Amino acid sequence: MKKWNVYATRRILDPAIPIIAKECSVVLNNKARPPTRSELLAGVRNKDAILCTLSDKIDRKVMDAAGSSLKVISSYSTGVDHIDMNEATKRGIFVTTTGDILTEAVADLTFALILATSRHLAQGYEMVTQKRWKHGWDPNLLLGSDVHGMTIGIFGLGRIGSAVARRAKGFNMLIIYHSRHGRNIQVDNELDARCVNMDELVEESDFLSLHSSLNNETYHLIDRPKLRRMKNTAYLINTARGLLVNEQHLIEALRRKWIAGAGLDVFEKEPPSTYSPLLKMKNVVLSPHLGSATLSTRTKMAEVAAKNLLNVLNGKSPIYAANLESSGLRLGNIAS
Repeated sequence: MKKWNVYATRRILDPAIPIIAKECSVVLNNKARPPTRSELLAGVRNKDAILCTLSDKIDRKVMDAAGSSLKVISSYSTGVDHIDMNEATKRGIFVTTTGDILTEAVADLTFALILATSRHLAQGYEMVTQKRWKHGWDPNLLLGSDVHGMTIGIFGLGRIGSAVARRAKGFNMLIIYHSRHGRNIQVDNELDARCVNMDELVEESDFLSLHSSLNNETYHLIDRPKLRRMKNTAYLINTARGLLVNEQHLIEALRRKWIAGAGLDVFEKEPPSTYSPLLKMKNVVLSPHLGSATLSTRTKMAEVAAKNLLNVLNGKSPIYAANLESSGLRLGNIAS
């Protein structure tokens, strides 16, 4: 039986690497950081498979460096905007993902940011730990906004957006959404949600939560004109992709108080520059891309990423394929 050659760009949670190593020769970037561009190009050379993360840009040059032996790119992520999908499909390379495993974890974090921003939890924590809380209970201290009964606007009603909507229902929130797929009758009926156009979504939301993939249509979707139309009491929540938001326009909106605040788990550049004004703003809550960061979720993602990779190499269907159905790619004779 052939021993496959695999390059893994990061040490992800077990059981991923041990599973793959049973059938493959694995070259692993064992550093705490992602591989540099030169390390990535060297690491993929003559490999049959790449196990990557969303931090790794897998483009034409990487595929060229891997050569004709490359058969599968298994991404330890749900999104694939870091991979040149057209190029992979054209070359007959399978791209796989971890599918919907992270849905509930990301929805939980989304609501954590909603609560933290609206109730000034980060400021309250700093006040207590830095011993700036001087007089006990104060009737005017860090007055926030309600979450229950408010309007949540969800951009992108896929699996994660729907999970956020279910949580919002528990807070008795009014739920509006905008989706490129149009109205979701099941969600409408189940949660008493309402599909609206983009203008209505921006203007009516008390909490505008982003749950869309990144593509040419959604790049910098949230810009100055949209931020100007939001309520000055509204909050922007982003646990999807940083590039959905024009960060400079958001900073302007926060400074000028066009909106009340923002909860961000993702950024245009990760990590953000140490000079970013966001790091010093009191009306934001920032987290370091933790959407899927629970032990059980990341472990399951690791297992699926490994099985996806091995399945393709062995001529079997991956658990979650990003380009199998639409591309006309066929399994079956890879393992021969």
